[in-house]
Amino acid sequence: MSKKNISKQFAICIKNDNYPASLETRKIYEVLPDEKASQHHQIRIIDESGEDYLYPKSYFILLELPTENRELLALFS
Repeated sequence: MSKKNISKQFAICIKNDNYPASLETRKIYEVLPDEKASQHHQIRIIDESGEDYLYPKSYFILLELPTENRELLALFS
C-alpha cells in the first residue's frame, strides 16, 4: 500500500441540498486537500461524476479512521 493511499481522507455526506445528482446522503466520499476552499468553509470532494468539486463543508462529517480502514477505503476510491 502506498503512502498516498494511506494518507487519503474521507467524509460522509449528511446533506445534499441543491446537489441531489452529485451527492448521496450517508455515502462516503474521498476528500482532496484544498486549503483555500477550507478558508471559505468549503470542502473538495470527488463526487458521483468522478470529478472533484467544491461543496459546503457543513454537508459532510470528516471521518477519523484507523490506518487499516483508510487503506481499505482507498482501494475502492
